[in-house]
Amino acid sequence: MAILPIRVFGDPILRSVAIPVVEIDGRIKKLVDDMIETMYDAPGVGLAAPQVGVGRRVFVFDIDDEKGPRAVINPELMETSGEWEYNEGCLSVPEYFWPILRPAAAMVRGLDLDGNEVTYEGDELMGRVLQHEMDHLNGMLLLDRLNRGERRKALREIREAALG
Repeated sequence: MAILPIRVFGDPILRSVAIPVVEIDGRIKKLVDDMIETMYDAPGVGLAAPQVGVGRRVFVFDIDDEKGPRAVINPELMETSGEWEYNEGCLSVPEYFWPILRPAAAMVRGLDLDGNEVTYEGDELMGRVLQHEMDHLNGMLLLDRLNRGERRKALREIREAALG
């Protein structure tokens, strides 16, 4: 297993829509293993393939619920409900957190590493992670979830930090 470099805000792959995985082969299994290792090293609770420079519809997560790390291939967001505001961060926009309003609960359906259909659903942190990783696969960052004024302020903070 290898720790992969995490792409950060400004990298164009983070704005690209990931394409479906056609075949779950050894390369995809190695990618998932490396993504899990990278997620733990970061540390984070989820990681999508575009965040490590791979434009495929794959994400991994571990919300520390004693079920361990899980991978979802070609996920689809099936439903959401409720509302929950939470200070959300992102490994691709490191060290920043913003109050993001999202649905409180979410359900995602996709495939596991054996090609079997899997469904994950939950509220609060589980719902948040599922939606956040789906956003990455659709070329969105948490900055896109901020209102215009908050986004402008956040971008200014990021620029000023980058310029030192």
